[in-house]
Amino acid sequence: MSRPRIVIVGAGFAGYRTARTLSRLARGRAHITLLNPTDYFLYLPLLPQVAAGILEPRRVTVSLSDTLRDVRLVLGQADRIDLDGRTLHYTGPEDEEGTLAYDRLVLTAGSVNKLLPIPGVAEHAHGFRGLPEALYLRDHVTRQVELAAATDDPETCAARCTFVVVGAGYTGTEVAAHGQMFTDAQVRRHPLRRGMRPRWMLLDVAPRVLPEMDEKLSATADRVLRQRGVDVRMGTSVQEATHDGVVLTDGESVATRTLVWCVGVRPDPLVESLGLPTERGRLLVDPHLQVPGRPEVFSCGDVAAVPDLEKPGGYTPMTAQHAWRQGRVAAENVAASLGSGGQRKAYRHRDLGFVVDLGGAKAAANPLGVPLSGVPAGAVTRGYHLAAMPGNRVRVAADWLLDAVLPRQAVQLGLVRSWSVPLDTSSPEVARVAGGPGRRQQAGTGSGPGAALASDTDGDDRRDTRPGGEPAKNQPGGGPPGPGPAPGPVKRTDAPDDPRTDDLDDSAKGDS
Repeated sequence: MSRPRIVIVGAGFAGYRTARTLSRLARGRAHITLLNPTDYFLYLPLLPQVAAGILEPRRVTVSLSDTLRDVRLVLGQADRIDLDGRTLHYTGPEDEEGTLAYDRLVLTAGSVNKLLPIPGVAEHAHGFRGLPEALYLRDHVTRQVELAAATDDPETCAARCTFVVVGAGYTGTEVAAHGQMFTDAQVRRHPLRRGMRPRWMLLDVAPRVLPEMDEKLSATADRVLRQRGVDVRMGTSVQEATHDGVVLTDGESVATRTLVWCVGVRPDPLVESLGLPTERGRLLVDPHLQVPGRPEVFSCGDVAAVPDLEKPGGYTPMTAQHAWRQGRVAAENVAASLGSGGQRKAYRHRDLGFVVDLGGAKAAANPLGVPLSGVPAGAVTRGYHLAAMPGNRVRVAADWLLDAVLPRQAVQLGLVRSWSVPLDTSSPEVARVAGGPGRRQQAGTGSGPGAALASDTDGDDRRDTRPGGEPAKNQPGGGPPGPGPAPGPVKRTDAPDDPRTDDLDDSAKGDS
């Protein structure tokens, strides 16, 4: 008798946990295939430390082939799924096309940057969802400080040393906290000519920083940010972005060359092409993570609208802890459907706390509901991350130790250019290459202002360069052609923050 074929789409936290659990439960009695654009699992909670030069990029990646026993890895992006024919069509990294047949399909494609119809954001902002974006931001910030130090014009110096982060959720707060420390360290070694200090701005229309967290933890994070020099503006966001800066919703114009977009995420656009019932762009599933009417299809993580059994009538949010635990439950239910496990289980979850890394020894945490700040919170936060990571623990700890005793290396590697990491992309985990526009866009299921808005119901001195390195003259969005300004009226930018909610439960890890 032939072994059943299980195909898992996406190796974020939900997909990785599904594959790892299934490989243990199946014990070689099933063909398990994992389709993912990259050959690694990304530990997203530590990505701000990559952008700030604390951790090397490979520290937050875990090899899929080395850690997933009896799982076949296929590199590529899903283009189309034939539900009736039980086949998945994908495109590989070198434009080769392929097909995977399945008996069970697990959709865990994750999420992408969320766009709002704010003029100029798609052209001038960059997200923070993948490793390429973190590497770009590190290079870009380093370059702006170096160019600011070389200029004699005080206005240009101020603009280059002003960094605007939109979204005061987990990602935006950590990016601003680590970013201020990173640029301050650069300026201490290489002072700016006029004695200026880099300025980081954190904007959100929410009434407080980290609105998802307990008010005590929110107040702790706000205090740390302000003491560090971050310009925190609550009740304020971006009304328009231009090449030279941003216009805020209160009418103020801020000259800047850096706009980091952390206002939230949306489900991967692959879901929209399935023709199945959705909830705010997320695929509707039952408490057992199965798609109604399609018992062979399971889904979890950011792309799935999973009923919240603790809050009847609602759905679990797009957070890290939910994605990780849903992956385990999905794997157990897939195995049960094939006769390789016990009874099906409904997904339930209880939060045990959260952690937010604010850089250095500072953090905000509430393990088991006990609010912590300062050094104790920092110790709990780093201890949690080491325990939660599925690999590279020793290397991460070593990088932390070296960062504590040695100055950070602030150099431009030039590996990722601005046009390689557009904000409006269906694959933030993969840098765009010259002559290789997003294939899913061509297939009609990709991103773009229209796709983004349809699913959102609620030194590069930001002049891009062409692939060959030539400046794109008179073209603010140079490089490969990008989308124009999103039409429509200005909307609020307090979309839910990204799914990287760091839960202190023993196995929460963040989604991608």
